[in-house]
Amino acid sequence: MSADARIKELGIDLTAPSNPIANYVPAVRVGNLLFLSGHGPRRGSSPDMITGKLGADLSVEEGYEAARLVGIQLLASIQREIGSLDGVERCVKALGMVNGTAEFDQQPAVINGFSDLMVEVFGENGKHARSAVGMGSLPNGIAVEIELIVQLKEGS
Repeated sequence: MSADARIKELGIDLTAPSNPIANYVPAVRVGNLLFLSGHGPRRGSSPDMITGKLGADLSVEEGYEAARLVGIQLLASIQREIGSLDGVERCVKALGMVNGTAEFDQQPAVINGFSDLMVEVFGENGKHARSAVGMGSLPNGIAVEIELIVQLKEGS
């Protein structure tokens, strides 16, 4: 099944990709690689982001859902850049940053929300190299930020 068809089957709306909040672009293409800037957890077209610290304000499960929302935003940015998710050959590398307390150590469980979504959409080609790290803070107090590098198919 194609990635675009899978998005429809999952009922995911990609019509509202987020825009940068500073002086940068959402994505840069170099050859057949697409480098996506850090995205935050936004619900659809709402400007509101999920904020708070894991280990204090949010549970691991809430963090997992926030990371999934970041994944949806990243997919929307890919679609905006290349026109179709079917142009993605594979997910290459992700950096997942979790806004957590000093004691919080479940960053991988949180970022799994993103990683699981990539596998749901792209199958085996959604599996990627990844880092999941804790941060003392993130911009505007968001709970999760994720960067992504994808390989594009020839001609995409």
